[in-house]
Amino acid sequence: MLSENIRRLRKAKGLSQEELAVKLNVVRQTVSKWEQGLSVPDADLLLALSDALETPVSTLLGETVSEAESEELKALSQKLEVINLQLAREKEKRRKVVHGLFITLAALVTLLAAALFLLNSPYLVWDYADPEKAVFGAAFHVFEWIFVRLAPLVLIGAIVGIVLTRKKRA
Repeated sequence: MLSENIRRLRKAKGLSQEELAVKLNVVRQTVSKWEQGLSVPDADLLLALSDALETPVSTLLGETVSEAESEELKALSQKLEVINLQLAREKEKRRKVVHGLFITLAALVTLLAAALFLLNSPYLVWDYADPEKAVFGAAFHVFEWIFVRLAPLVLIGAIVGIVLTRKKRA
């Protein structure tokens, strides 16, 4: 009875003997012996087994596990697996978007820095007698001044973001 219940519940949870053994900190052969009825777990392991299989000890010891219950658990497990797969796809999609944003930010900062370098502060030679040119020249100077100070930090942040959001090799 105990051996059959351990095997049915383990399979209903989608666990291999090895996976269950790892959860219980025993070797796979121990789980195999329990399922074959060649040995039984001691009280501590019985409680750990109950926790690992998420079932009461009474079910392990005597109550039979119906096939319908096993099928319900299997169906629920499959639904959860589909949901987990969908969540993983969404997470991967978000990672790709954020990664692309970091790449775009790094490219924009680099292009803007190159443009400012090539322009070589043209407002320095303007005639500031015209009030509109004076305002525009001051605004351009403020933008350039702020950009020069913030661009390195933004670029470093973007590069760190690119590295942290890259696809990891499995």
